[in-house]
Amino acid sequence: MRKLGISLYVEKSNTYEMKQYIDKAHQAGFSRIFSCLLSVNESAEKIKKDFLEINTYAKEKGFEIFVDVSPRVFDKLGISYKDLSFFKEIGADGIRLDAGYTGNEEALMTFNPHNLKIEINMSNDTHYINTIMDYCPNKYNLVGCHNFYPHKYSGLSLEHFQSCNQNFKKYGIRTAAFVTTTNKGAIGPWPVTDGLPTLEMHRNLPLDVQIKHMIALEDIDDIIISNCYPTDEELEKISKLRLDVLSFDIQLIDNLPKIEEKIILDELHFNRGDLNTQMLRSTQSRVKYKDHYFEIINTPEYIFPGDVIIESSEYGHYAGELQIAKKKMKNSGKSNVVGHIVEDELFLLNYVKAWQKFVFKKVD
Repeated sequence: MRKLGISLYVEKSNTYEMKQYIDKAHQAGFSRIFSCLLSVNESAEKIKKDFLEINTYAKEKGFEIFVDVSPRVFDKLGISYKDLSFFKEIGADGIRLDAGYTGNEEALMTFNPHNLKIEINMSNDTHYINTIMDYCPNKYNLVGCHNFYPHKYSGLSLEHFQSCNQNFKKYGIRTAAFVTTTNKGAIGPWPVTDGLPTLEMHRNLPLDVQIKHMIALEDIDDIIISNCYPTDEELEKISKLRLDVLSFDIQLIDNLPKIEEKIILDELHFNRGDLNTQMLRSTQSRVKYKDHYFEIINTPEYIFPGDVIIESSEYGHYAGELQIAKKKMKNSGKSNVVGHIVEDELFLLNYVKAWQKFVFKKVD
C-alpha cells in the first residue's frame, strides 16, 4: 500500500520539535521518514548519538527510516559499502544513495546482513537502474526515490519525471517522490527556501493537491513531505485523504436531492474506457438507479470545466450518468449541474485515464 512520509533535519531542529512533529505525523497517517546526512558536518559519534535518539522515538511510533547518503559521506565517516553496520546502529531501516557507485556495489549492498533497504536516486533518466539489475541485486531490498529541488525552476518536468518512473516500475521496484509544504517558514537541508518539490509544477500548489496529483499519476508508491514543518491545517487535510484512489474536492449546489448526493459522495466512480476530450464519464449510476426519475433541477445555459453533471431523465437512457466537464459546453437543457470541482484541482482532470477510479469529497 502507498505510504506517506515526512523529512527530518536533525542538525537544524531541536529534539522537542522533531518529536512533536513525529507525533502529529503519526496521528495523520504518516509512516516513513527521510533524514539527511549530506548536510551534516558532525563526527561519526555525534551523528550516532543525535540520530539514534530521534530514530528510536520514531520507530516506537512505527516509522520506517531512510538516511540520505553518498560515497562522499561514506568516505568522510570511514564507512565501506561492504559494512553498513553504522546505519543499523543509528536506527535506520535503509539508506538512500543520492549519488551511487558502478552498479555492482549497489547490488552487493542489497545483500547486507542487517537487511537494510538500498534506495536509489530516481531523478536521472539513464541506464543506471538497468546496470544495477544486471548485477542481480536482492530486489526485495532495492527501492527508488527521486530528488527534491530547492531552487525555483530547477524541479523536474512531468515528462522527464514519468520517464524516470518507468525505468524503475518496469522492474517492479517501489518508488518515492517529494512534495513540499507551502509554509513560508519551512526548512530543508540547504539555505534556499523556495520550496522543495520533485516536480517543478508542484512548487506553488497546495500540499494536499500535490499529493493528489502523485496519486493520479499512479507510478509513485510513497509520497514524502520534503521540508519541515508543514502547518497543522495541511496535516489535517492530508489525514483525510484516501491514498488508494484519486479524490476530488467538490462544492455541491444547494438543495441537492438525496439520490444525486448519494451518487456523488457514496459511489466509487471510474472513467469509461472509450475516452473523449470533453468530459469524464462515470456510467454505473445510470444502471444502479435506472428506475429512479431524475428531475431537472439546475440546467445553466453553459457547462464549464470542473462542473459535475448528473443527467436528468429527459436524456433518456443516460439518466443518472455522472460526468465531469473538461471543456466549456453548451447545455442541452437536460443536463443538471450538481457541483463543481475546486479550482486548484481542475488540472487533475487531465490525468484520469481510461478505467481509472475516482471519488469525491464534499467541501464548503
